[in-house]
Amino acid sequence: MRSTLNAKDQQRRPQGTPYRRPQRDPVRVLAFEALRAVDERDAYANLVLPGLLRAAEREAAAKGREFDRRDAALATELVYGTLRHQGTYDAVLAACVDRPLREVDPPVLDVLALGAHQLLATRIPPHAAVSATVDLARVVLGEGRARFVNAVLRRVAAQDLDGWLEQVAPPYDEDAEQHLAVVHSHPRWIVSALWDALGGGRAGIEDLLAADNERPEVTLVARPGRSSAAEVAASLPDGATEPGRWSPYAVRLAEGGDPAAVEAVREGRAGVQDEGSQLVAAALAAVPVEGRDERWLDGCAGPGGKAALLAGLAAGRGATLVAAEKQPHRARLVARALAGNPGPYQVVVADGTHPAWAPGSFDRVLVDVPCTGLGALRRRPEARWRRRAEDVPGFAPLQRGLLTEALRAVRVGGVVGYATCSPHPAETRAVVDDVLAKVPGAELLDARAFFPDVPSLGDGPDVQLWPHLHGTDAMYLALLRRVA
Repeated sequence: MRSTLNAKDQQRRPQGTPYRRPQRDPVRVLAFEALRAVDERDAYANLVLPGLLRAAEREAAAKGREFDRRDAALATELVYGTLRHQGTYDAVLAACVDRPLREVDPPVLDVLALGAHQLLATRIPPHAAVSATVDLARVVLGEGRARFVNAVLRRVAAQDLDGWLEQVAPPYDEDAEQHLAVVHSHPRWIVSALWDALGGGRAGIEDLLAADNERPEVTLVARPGRSSAAEVAASLPDGATEPGRWSPYAVRLAEGGDPAAVEAVREGRAGVQDEGSQLVAAALAAVPVEGRDERWLDGCAGPGGKAALLAGLAAGRGATLVAAEKQPHRARLVARALAGNPGPYQVVVADGTHPAWAPGSFDRVLVDVPCTGLGALRRRPEARWRRRAEDVPGFAPLQRGLLTEALRAVRVGGVVGYATCSPHPAETRAVVDDVLAKVPGAELLDARAFFPDVPSLGDGPDVQLWPHLHGTDAMYLALLRRVA
């Protein structure tokens, strides 16, 4: 990073203009570094940001300053807000730049997007947002490009967000999908896919797209046999938690709550897990099976959240969970999540499409298959800009293979759960229907019966959860019984 003018920049500065050394704002520099990691390395913000925050705290402490919770909160809002609304900001910036955005250097675009977010979606006064962003540009880009940033952001500041949307988004009645794509900052193909999955009118799709742009709650799971939701809540101050909406194992942290500060999380007796994932695991465990109920399989176990919940439920019934994961490094994460489980379990490195176990070995099987992740856009907003429509069919062979082998792995009378964190019809019902047509002796159960008290589950027999209806990720579950 450059904190002073280079010779070329000095030559560009008009004669007689006093030079003001740019103020290095650690919060905005951190946000910029996070956006560059997302863009350059295809990193995920939720993995990059914690390390950058810790480094900022250490740097501040070394200089006798404090990088406090408010600084961390602002940095987090700048990163996630910019990523979530990138599509909208790109449309606004395109109207303010005199050349195609693809011809603007990516680091400059990141600075401009950070400035646009502050101007259009925060309470930061416009003059302060422009000034702070131009100072950031001077530090990380140099004086020449900082002047470009200043000129563009002054144009952005000429209107509020509603004014810009009227200008850059086509009218709904002329092009509904593109209108929603610009207003709610989703690629058009995702708008189309989600609309198809909802099968409803305008209100449903707008509510869903808006929910995708909300900051998700931090939800903990109390792992059965190691802790309970009541115990986890009681260990924290009054007002720090709320009960889960639907899962008996869930505890929701108040805004700003830090899971790392929860003793049960540090000790592995609880973990961070969306309530939708908890419901999927609990539903599989709730299906009655005739005869033995001794061996359970999680066929796609990494990184271990559902496996840890299933292992605790299995232990309570005297059953053993086998947690299989193809990637060794993810298998190590599974082993860490299961450490301390009260009953027997086994973690194996295995490919669920070429299993090492004999057919009919298990009484219950869960396959939470790899997918596009369109159901978790609240948590990984950058994923919406990386995925392409052509990615969807690329997952199809793996998804069908995993479900096919899961049905072979379960005994007659046993049950299989097919789960995915995507509501895309091609990754949900289409997969299940195709496999049922090719694998004899399996029937689809009504999964809604195993989501007690959860409303708005649709016509069944499978279940699709939604952020705007249930406050969860858009998890999908189909339950199948092996009958012959």
